[in-house]
Amino acid sequence: MTNVNSLVNIVVFGIGGAILVAALLGLLLVVSGSSRGSTPRSLTAFGVASIVLWVVLPALTALNEMSAGAGFWVGFAGASVVAIVMYAVNAAMLPMVARRQALVSGRTGLTGIKPTPSVLVGGLVVCLAMALLVTGVTAFIS
Repeated sequence: MTNVNSLVNIVVFGIGGAILVAALLGLLLVVSGSSRGSTPRSLTAFGVASIVLWVVLPALTALNEMSAGAGFWVGFAGASVVAIVMYAVNAAMLPMVARRQALVSGRTGLTGIKPTPSVLVGGLVVCLAMALLVTGVTAFIS
């Protein structure tokens, strides 16, 4: 039964988180394309909201896994998958956001921004480290 619970957690928190991240990026594109443009305060708010989602949703996955009786490593695996799914959405949408920012600001250098393999691997390492941290904190708390 733990395997089904893990898949449900990944779907609910991972796919749900990916949708929320995509919605945040879409909203950022709308705000940056407005007549006023995006202010540093709004960019900071979007960044904080994205980081909160990226930390809270894997932590909730790990908490849900471990409270269902699964061990630490199952919670870590679930949290890792959720973090990686959300990271994949960010990496996939980066070129689109960069092109939009280039159109708004007139800086043509932004159109060529694409994640390199080393950046993608570095992001995966950060996802795993963050998942390990939130799973450890969750195990300590519960």
